[in-house]
Amino acid sequence: MRRSEVIAEESILCLQKALNHLREIWELIGIPEDQRLQRTEVVHKHIKDLLDMMIAEEESLKERLIKSIANCQKELATLCNELQVEPFQEEGEPTILQLEKDLRTQVELMRKQKKERKRELKLLQEQDQELCEVLCMPHYDIDSDSVPSLEELNQFRQHVATLRETKVSRREEFVNIKRQIILCMEELEHTPDTSFERDVVCEDEDAFCLSLENIAALQKLLQQLEMRKSQNEAVCEGLRAQIRELWDRLQIPEEEREAVAMVMTGSKVKVKKALQLEVDRLEELKMQNMKKVIEAIRLELAKYWDQCFYSQEQRQAFAAYYDEDYTEGLLQLHDAEVVRLKNYYEVHKELFEGVQKWEESWRLFLEFERKASDPSRFTNRGGNLLKEEKQRARLQKTLPKLEEELKAQIEMWEQEHSKAFVVNGQKFMEYVTEQWEMHRLEKERARQERQLKNKKQTETEMLYGSAPRTPNKRRGLTPTTPGKVRKLNTTIMSNATANSSIRPAFGGTVYRSPVSRLPPSGSKPVLTSTCSGKKNPRAGRHGADKENLELNGSLLSARTFKGLQI
Repeated sequence: MRRSEVIAEESILCLQKALNHLREIWELIGIPEDQRLQRTEVVHKHIKDLLDMMIAEEESLKERLIKSIANCQKELATLCNELQVEPFQEEGEPTILQLEKDLRTQVELMRKQKKERKRELKLLQEQDQELCEVLCMPHYDIDSDSVPSLEELNQFRQHVATLRETKVSRREEFVNIKRQIILCMEELEHTPDTSFERDVVCEDEDAFCLSLENIAALQKLLQQLEMRKSQNEAVCEGLRAQIRELWDRLQIPEEEREAVAMVMTGSKVKVKKALQLEVDRLEELKMQNMKKVIEAIRLELAKYWDQCFYSQEQRQAFAAYYDEDYTEGLLQLHDAEVVRLKNYYEVHKELFEGVQKWEESWRLFLEFERKASDPSRFTNRGGNLLKEEKQRARLQKTLPKLEEELKAQIEMWEQEHSKAFVVNGQKFMEYVTEQWEMHRLEKERARQERQLKNKKQTETEMLYGSAPRTPNKRRGLTPTTPGKVRKLNTTIMSNATANSSIRPAFGGTVYRSPVSRLPPSGSKPVLTSTCSGKKNPRAGRHGADKENLELNGSLLSARTFKGLQI
């Protein structure tokens, strides 16, 4: 049983007890029955009025709660529709009081969300208006009166963030272009003469409209200024090249060149004027020194002939080179020929450099080949022989590879130009083949000469005997240990049985053993066995640790015998 029901029963009992108490009092007092009835009716009326009043109040409360629930439900539906959220659904079957409380709480929450969304919408609209004014862009299309959804607010935030990034990037681009424009104007000594140029250079950066049209106009202005600057630089560089060329041709002294060194850099208007004045002055000098200028041009022409591998016939084809009548017409012919050859060399520079590289590698290869056939190379010190052999082996690998690359490039060049690529008046690959063939013939001739020389030397030695040679190390009295003497005796005695021309070292006749001789080709030594036929006395002992043998009047130590080959 509920507590309220218990209290209600207690109230009934209390009322019953009170009525009984009243009757007892009335009995004691002796109030008549009709008065008792009146008094009871009064009590009944008071109790009834009190209860009716209480019931009316509670009914009023119920009506107010029901009305509040209806209002909250209506407002909540409107708010859910404006905020574009799902309608509120009460869970279970709450009482009227709980339902009213829940609905009222939900309405307050929805009101707060609506207020926050409207506030954020207003803030975003203000930011959008400011950015759009700077970027000269239309405002974001959104209804200011309605409550935006979360998705709409998120899209609006992203739009504003994009505008902010665009503003930053365009401002950086504007500042960068403005700085370059100012530098170009200073270089060109150009004063802003249009309203747009003055707005760019003179006005405050924050006041400049960063529209796409203005950025494009800035880029166009910068391109125009850079084009003028490039044209000025090209003109100035051409004047400088012309000045240097005239300096070299006229052989202008260094101190006179240094006088105009300050205008040899930059491209400002005053620099351009100074360069033009110097060119005019040098041109006048050139006309006064025609012969010297033409001879200087001929030196330059010969340099380009060498770089382009011109043959003698091709060089002689330019007849003006040999003309001795130094006139302005002759100078113009030489200038035109130099320009033609210079352009020809620049267009085919890679090909000519490849041929030059092959020429240098070929000369180095021939040098290594010459050194390889030189017998004196075996006396090198410091490992030069090993280095040369490595370089020689590397060249033997790289030369064919370089020839193949040049062959492919030349074939492509010949297909493009429909003519043969010649080096010194000959097709390059034929020239390469001819060089290899000449090298092979030279090697064959050298080999035959060496064979003939060796054959004659062998015949001479067979007839007259080999000429004695002095060993590399100095012969003399060298103290030896007893162990070496015993080894020498053993070696000589063992060799004596195999060669009848050698006698025991102690007690018999000893003959000179022939010394090794390197052939010109650097092959193994050829040994001869001729004997001098002279007897030598046996050498005496000079102490317990020294023994020497004398051959042909020379005193040889045991170390010398050890190096002889029989």
